[in-house]
Amino acid sequence: MAFVTEPPKMAVQEISMLFGGVSAITDLSFELQEGEIFALIGPNGAGKSTVFNCINGIYKPTRGNIFFEGGEITNLRPHRIARKGIARTFQNIALFRNMTVLDNLLLGRNLYLNAGVIRGGLFLGKALREELTNREVVEKIIDFLEIENVRRKLVGSLPFGIQRRVELGRALAMDPKLLLLDEPVSGMNVEETEDMARFILDINEEFGMTILLVEHDMGVVMDISDRILVINFGEKITEGKPEAVAKNPLVIKAYLGEGE
Repeated sequence: MAFVTEPPKMAVQEISMLFGGVSAITDLSFELQEGEIFALIGPNGAGKSTVFNCINGIYKPTRGNIFFEGGEITNLRPHRIARKGIARTFQNIALFRNMTVLDNLLLGRNLYLNAGVIRGGLFLGKALREELTNREVVEKIIDFLEIENVRRKLVGSLPFGIQRRVELGRALAMDPKLLLLDEPVSGMNVEETEDMARFILDINEEFGMTILLVEHDMGVVMDISDRILVINFGEKITEGKPEAVAKNPLVIKAYLGEGE
């Protein structure tokens, strides 16, 4: 009996990224399966953010290819990659601090504005229907992330942990098929970290969303990830289930700096 293997949601094939004479990534390959939480970890300077920037089009890899849902996205510009269904959050919060939570989330719906300048200005017909649809989507996200009480407040006035939720919400507003989370619990206290981990699991389970996660909090990584890829100096060390990765001596050495 023949078994049909599902194609990967995303495939990164032997990508390398050079900055002048410095190699940030070297022949890195991995695959994401539909609906999994896949963590990319490594020490500071290992090349994790560079991988994210290659995936969402900020950088073009020096060598190698990236495929998403069977189509190549290696040389696409960021806005075209976003339209294919890839959204991300950033390590350093990139919100508009002088805008409200609601308006920041509505910015995530810009991909779905097609009414044009004139109709948009008159706010009639198609423009009105788009606005109503987009607000409905955003209000559901506000409820999901439990930020109803701050929806009209300026983002810059909010606690750090809530700002992290707002940035997550803006990415969700794009209705992504793949969500890239760049250190989503960085700078958070214990309670905020637990809340964010719960939201990530809920997004994965309730929406069936595939998630690629970069995070330094190993407790969070081990608790919520289906598989983990460890890199150091831009090269793969190991890949596998959390329990196997945690026991790998090469991983322990990379993190703890043990001698030979």
